[in-house]
Formats: sequence, C-alpha cells, structure tokens
Amino acid sequence: MDMRLPASLMQKYMLKAAEFYIGYVTRGPSPDVQIQGSKEGGSLKSPSVSRGSQRYVIDGLSEKSSVVAEPWERLLDILAVVGVRCEWQGDKGQRSYVDMLQRVKELCRYLPGLEGDTRSRCCSQVVICAALVLFRSAFLYVSAVQPALFQAVNALSSGPWILVEDLSSVYNDVEAERGAVKHAHKKRKLADGREKTMSSDDEEGLGKGRGRHILVNKTEMPSWSETLESFRTARESWDLLHSHDGLETEFKKICASWKTDSWLWFRIFLSDMIIYQGQYRKALSSLHQMAAVQQPQPGQQSPSGQTSLEHHRALIQQASCHYALGEYRMACEKLLDVVSGLVPPNHESTKTSEDQGRVKTKTRKGNDLRLLPCTSKAVLPFCLQLMLACFKLRAFTDNRDDLSLGHVVVLLQYDWPQGEMLFLKAVDKICQQGSFQYENFFNYVTNIDMLEEFAYLRTPEGGRIQLELLPNQGMLIKHHTVTRGITKGVKEDFRLAMERQVSRCGENLLNVLHRFCINEKIIIIQSLP
Repeated sequence: MDMRLPASLMQKYMLKAAEFYIGYVTRGPSPDVQIQGSKEGGSLKSPSVSRGSQRYVIDGLSEKSSVVAEPWERLLDILAVVGVRCEWQGDKGQRSYVDMLQRVKELCRYLPGLEGDTRSRCCSQVVICAALVLFRSAFLYVSAVQPALFQAVNALSSGPWILVEDLSSVYNDVEAERGAVKHAHKKRKLADGREKTMSSDDEEGLGKGRGRHILVNKTEMPSWSETLESFRTARESWDLLHSHDGLETEFKKICASWKTDSWLWFRIFLSDMIIYQGQYRKALSSLHQMAAVQQPQPGQQSPSGQTSLEHHRALIQQASCHYALGEYRMACEKLLDVVSGLVPPNHESTKTSEDQGRVKTKTRKGNDLRLLPCTSKAVLPFCLQLMLACFKLRAFTDNRDDLSLGHVVVLLQYDWPQGEMLFLKAVDKICQQGSFQYENFFNYVTNIDMLEEFAYLRTPEGGRIQLELLPNQGMLIKHHTVTRGITKGVKEDFRLAMERQVSRCGENLLNVLHRFCINEKIIIIQSLP
C-alpha cells in the first residue's frame, strides 16, 4: 500500500514550513515576542519595530529550543525533500537559492506548452521556489537598508538607507553653452579650460524601466555588492512570478494566506522595486501607505534623532518621486517637512572623492538611483541638492524669475565649488538683465567667492548692474523722485552690508542653509508652480 502523502498536501505543508521560517527570520525586536501555533497563519506576520528585549519564545517550547539555526538552509533542505516527493523537474540534489531560481526560470519557458497535471505540477514548483527566493532576497536587501526592523540583525552595523534619484548631475548646466561668454571678469578665467557639460538631465526626463544603475558609497556600505545582488535577485523572482497569469494567481493566494500586506519590511522592498522600475505614481501610493504605518510612537524617539529619521524615509522617497515626475512644488513641500525635523551637523562633512569622482565621469542622463544613508549628515545635503534641481530649470528660462535665481544662488553654496559653473551662468543671466532683486541675499549668502562677484557687478568694470539685495531697497530705487543723496545712501548701505557679510563667511554653512529652509518655507513653496 502506498502511504505517501498527496502532492497537494506536501505542498501545503511546505508552505506552512516556509511561513514559519520566514516569520521567524523577519521577527521584529519586540519585547518577549511569542510565535503562536501554526494554525493561525496571520499571527506570523512581521511584528512591529519597537525596540525591546531580544527574548524570543516559540509557543510550547523553551527559550533555548526556540532558537533555529540556519533557518534559510533548513527551508532549502525541506524544499529538496518535497521536490523529490512531488516529482518536481530538475536536479534532485540540494542547491542554492540562486541556482533554484535559474532552474525554475528555465522551466517557465516550457510552461505555455504544458497541459493538465504536468502543467499544474510545474506551476506549483515555479511558484513555491520563486516565492522563497523572492522573500529570502527581499529580506536580505531590507535587512541591509533597514536593519532596525529585525531582531536577529545587528542594527548598529549600518543603515537605514533610502533609495532615491541620484543627483550627481545637479550642478551640470541646463543646456549647451551658446555663444561667447558675455561677462568677462577676473574670476571668469577660473572656468576656462574646464570641460563643459553639453546637456542637462532635467530636460531629458529621468530614465525609467530596466537597467538602471544604483550608486552607493562603498566605504559607508561595505556589503554593497551583496545588497545590490539581493535586490536584483528579488526583482527577478518578482518578475518571474508575474510573467504568467497562472503563476501570478497562485502567488497571490500565498500572499493572501500569509497576509504579506501587513509585512512592513516587504512593503519597503516593493516600494523600492517600483521606484527602480520608474513607476513613480504607483510608488507614491505605496509610500503614502508606508508613511502611515511608520508614524513615530510615544517613547520611540532616540536621543540621536535616528528613529525620527527612519520615519522620514517615506517622505524623502516621496519627494524624490515627485521630482522625477516633474512635480517640483510637491517635492519641495515634502523636503521642507523633512528638513524641519533635522538638526544640522556641527560641522560640514569632508567630501568622499572616491564615490563622487566615479560618478562624475559617467555620461548617463539621470537614469541612476542612489542608496542614501538615512542620517542628518547625508539627508540635509540631499534635500538641498534636490531643491536646487527643482529650481534650476525655472531660474534659467528665458522669462525673468529673480526669486528662483536667488534661491539657486543660495543653494549653490553647498558643496562649493562644485556648482561654480552654474553660479557663473546665474551671473551671466543677471548681467543680461541689467538688474537683480533678491532681498534675502544678505540673510543667507555667506560664500566669499559669491560676495566678491556680486560686489564686482556694482563697479564700472562689472557693468554697474543694479542690485536690489537689501530689504525694502527696491521701494526706494523704484521711486522716480529718488534724490542723489538717497541713491548715495543706498550705495553706502550696500557697501556696509557687504563688509558685514564678509565677516560671516566662517559661519557653519549647513546651519545657514537649514535656517533658509525653515524661515523661507512658504516663499520657497510659492515660488514653484
């Protein structure tokens, strides 16, 4: 008599085992968590992220017996046994998860031509194997970019990290240089001989679809290669599971049974995958849901502010998506919400030329993404650069927009002299206009090179450009009845203000720019359509 279990029952038990092991591996750092009996699949969802005791007890077992060594390998062993019993196709020996994915990818090529039990068996094999590769790879990726979600992961090692648009080309010119430089000046020679960027990524529209590059600072993320490989493997598995209607239907049944919608860690992976695919509108919907889940709870705020930064993750990604969609006002609104919760670093960080230099040599036009460390040190500069990217096109259109141009000048101070070419273009535009009004100039511009340039513009050699940089100065100058005495007084006020400003050049620039974002929030947002 054949006492073997039916294949359908074997597969059901296989999925129960997988649900248990995945629930075990992805458990959150909650106090005294207990896994309930396997009859209630919903109780195995990834727990919340509140920090607490590392004790973890499986219902009915001692604490010592609740420790599962090498859970992913155990799951692979079980899968090998089930594969033999269910007469699955392929090598019967134990393989790695990556090998398993390659095997089922090959099987998928034959799936459309199969019928009946053979098709059903093949479909089950592909779905179960690809799903396990997906969840394992997604876990490995998220445990690297958001380690604090998991009890078994050392959260102090690194992270969290945020997948955003890469802004390495933000200082590029907005268009090919046209004609000769109209404003020759002692500083203009600094630009001579430099390789000029021929086009802007902004006007091209950011790249969508496959084959995008993800940039990361290798020094800050030693495991960058494994992390990006896990992300790629998870995406491949997801695509495979959605390559046929039959596979997708069976996979959705597993997700519904396991209640994967409630797994925050898996939602993080899905959001990043959607961003990678360039489906920004869909990504925004996912991120809005995630932001609601990640609202800080009482007692979660850490002294370093790290926890609040983790909760800013969704907002930062929303801003990045709005920017990619060309919705600059919405992008700035999200950014300024984030900046208001940041404390600027005590000193500006030194540049890591290894990563930056590698990026500058690339010729791609905005296709890249970047894994950004979720720290004040990295997030504040990113917010400043993204705001610059939002204002850049508006500032350099044929239409005059002194307010946007002024914002660009303020923001170009960060990472100086990276933005020098763009600043010189702004000066050229001011010279063409013959005048420039930005009454916040002396509140936020402390860069000595910029101050020298603007002082020079007032001189006969600089073109006697009419600069209205003092509060209420425009009211005086625009009156037709202005006397020589008042005009002379305005010049003297400008000279004194410039001298005072030079004494501020030693101020912490990130403090100055942080104050700009906080104090001018309404004006900044209203400046964009």
